[in-house]
Amino acid sequence: MQHRPYIVILAGGIGSRFWPYSRTNRPKQFLDILGTGRTLLQMTYDRFLAIAKPDRFFVVTNHAYLELVKEQLPDLKPEQILTEPLRRNTAACAAYAAYRIHSFDREATLIVTPADQLILKEDRFIATIEKAVEAAQVKGRLVTMGIRPNRADTGFGYIQYLESENGDSALKVKTFTEKPNLKLAKTFLESGDFAWNSGMFVWKVGSLLEALSENLPDVAETFEEGKNHFGKSTEREFVFKAYSLVKNVSLDLGIMEKSDNVYVILGDYGWSDLGSWHGLHDLREKDEHNNVVDGNVLLYDTKNSYVKVDSKKLVVVEGLDHYLINESENVLLICKLDGEKKFRDFVANAKKKGEDFI
Repeated sequence: MQHRPYIVILAGGIGSRFWPYSRTNRPKQFLDILGTGRTLLQMTYDRFLAIAKPDRFFVVTNHAYLELVKEQLPDLKPEQILTEPLRRNTAACAAYAAYRIHSFDREATLIVTPADQLILKEDRFIATIEKAVEAAQVKGRLVTMGIRPNRADTGFGYIQYLESENGDSALKVKTFTEKPNLKLAKTFLESGDFAWNSGMFVWKVGSLLEALSENLPDVAETFEEGKNHFGKSTEREFVFKAYSLVKNVSLDLGIMEKSDNVYVILGDYGWSDLGSWHGLHDLREKDEHNNVVDGNVLLYDTKNSYVKVDSKKLVVVEGLDHYLINESENVLLICKLDGEKKFRDFVANAKKKGEDFI
């Protein structure tokens, strides 16, 4: 690849929609969700080794997960793990990484990716990401990775794009819509000019810094001061101060939806954001009644369900349809499989019972 990118992996989330398997002290990106022997973070790292050497990786994560990242990605040096004292959403994550990398490489190209996605067709993915890297070399361009939709899914954001007039694979973005209702999602699918928003971005570091200055000037001004601290003993103190000043805002809302220089590269490479138990059920191997079973379980008259238990006890289930049963450590959860909208309430109320339950 002509332009060697840096890979910025965002790994600071708490994965609340996979509670109670995903916990505050070990969220889903640090778990072997798919039973492959590698965690989601490790799978993300492995995937990008096809286009970048270990010294081109940076992981942005909460300070509480520093040791987990070190343990799971031992090839990274300490300065490649950027730790956040507070959760301030993806704009702050990207800004920290961008200004940090810009401090030693002003011509850098960045690929920003969540740590917890699944890519089934990795060769096809790498070919698509290489197109995005090339497209991002145009000054000022902000490139996002779009997934060709195959169903009207209400759990994803959507990107509307304009058809290319010159054969360019980078398509001008017209609108962003966050998680539409089913009727609108069907309209988007039928129109043929919408893609799912994958949450992966590619840009020259200078293009992102320009967009930050224009659209999130408070974030830009705050991290601009970091040039006197990055790579020095004062960096940690600076980051604490910076995160106390910037607001909680996503890249999509803070930059991508405001900029008029956003382009999308479309792809179809077996992508899933692994956002919920319901989504994971779609991907895992199932029995003849469409159940996913993980553990010592006996099922009777049960279908379309997901049963995962960690204990050595035998679990017997009868008469359920479209349910999730998950026993993880000291929590047993039984709910509708598609009940992820209630998970915030579950976790919030579990916290009232004690910190050990979250």
